[in-house]
Amino acid sequence: MFKYHLLILIIFLFFGCQSNAQKTTATPEFKIQKTNEAWKKTLSEKEYYVLREAGTERAFTGKYNNFYKKGTYTCKACNTSLFKSEHKFDSGTGWPSFDAPIKGSIGYTTDNDLGYSRSEIHCNTCGCHLGHVFNDGPRETTGKRYCVNSVSLTFQEK
Repeated sequence: MFKYHLLILIIFLFFGCQSNAQKTTATPEFKIQKTNEAWKKTLSEKEYYVLREAGTERAFTGKYNNFYKKGTYTCKACNTSLFKSEHKFDSGTGWPSFDAPIKGSIGYTTDNDLGYSRSEIHCNTCGCHLGHVFNDGPRETTGKRYCVNSVSLTFQEK
């Protein structure tokens, strides 16, 4: 009788730990939502690859890598303000780098595509992929490095 109860308990614990309450499958809702076809009509092939397919442009090739005018960097897909120029710094990585975003403009997801976890960043308005955030930024500020693809940005000069 004891073995029977123990077996039932083990089965219950095994299946109980597999409940759907622990699984998150919901896709975040964004203010701007379009079909893939609609995105393809408004974005270039390279922009679509980076913004919608989470691609990466080659290092040292982006328009904003060595760009230091005063103003605001916005999302290429929806014009949401993402980063202020005073938060941009030269990380030497070949991509525009910022130590902080504009509050509430960036969302985060986990990216395991390379076999290890990275924190992916996306626009909180349209969900488009921007790049990744790392913990190797300037220690005198936030310690963060928001590594962003130039193709995912536009610039509004001050």
